[in-house]
Amino acid sequence: MTTDAAVRPRRVELAGFLKARRARLSPEEVGLPPAPRRRTPGLRREEVAMLAGVGVTWYTWLEQGRPINASGQVLDAVARTLRLDRAEREHLYRLAEATPLRAGAGTTAVSDVVRDVLHGLDPIPATLINSRFDIVESNAAHVALFAHWHSLPCVHKNLLWCCVTEPRAREWFPDYEREVPHLVARLREAYGRHVGDPSWEEDLRRLHETSPEFAEMWARHEVAEPRDRVLRFRHPVAGDLTFNRTELSFPSAAGLAVAVYPPRDESTRDRLRLTRPAG
Repeated sequence: MTTDAAVRPRRVELAGFLKARRARLSPEEVGLPPAPRRRTPGLRREEVAMLAGVGVTWYTWLEQGRPINASGQVLDAVARTLRLDRAEREHLYRLAEATPLRAGAGTTAVSDVVRDVLHGLDPIPATLINSRFDIVESNAAHVALFAHWHSLPCVHKNLLWCCVTEPRAREWFPDYEREVPHLVARLREAYGRHVGDPSWEEDLRRLHETSPEFAEMWARHEVAEPRDRVLRFRHPVAGDLTFNRTELSFPSAAGLAVAVYPPRDESTRDRLRLTRPAG
């Protein structure tokens, strides 16, 4: 049974998400005549309610995070009105329906099979992560690829933390401005399953305090699903490297995935060897 302590943070999260999604739509985008001199960007609550076919008071209470029930049919109407994609729609349902927290999330034991896959991928860089991007374990190729990443000793062991706290991250990671917001959006999507979890809440609090940049991206309420990416890294020895990044999941390891970085071209494949220690 979901406790009030878990429901309240979900409702706060829901309120912020709906406001952010409403603010990104203009009247023209949804077929309404332009309204001159709006004090705030985006649609008004009344317009969302009208387009979704729900009562203004009901939608206002939903957006205020009040403890009201919402059917799937009504949530579908709101999602269509706000032009939510699949990841955003699922995020809305989890928050509005106050889905119970998944017991033991993030504590899945790593099986020998998963470890064999991870280390068997070498010389392709690969790392085992959870939905919060904590680095559970990496193979030797991944360790070598990122050996020079930090100007200070790494204490976070987390892909997102390693980006937003490293002063030279933009130098090593040319795609920073595109990929870090994607990581934050994925974190937001995963957070929908862990709202109220003390470890998640504390981690987010520390991220907000440590990185104003993260706080700004988090405030956008963007959500995203995993998808294959093209990533470029600038290695101090091997030079510019380009990878196809994908993730492998395992039925026996819920909440964990192996992020794999196969070289995208022959040049990267050849120079990847230069990242390994000599000898």
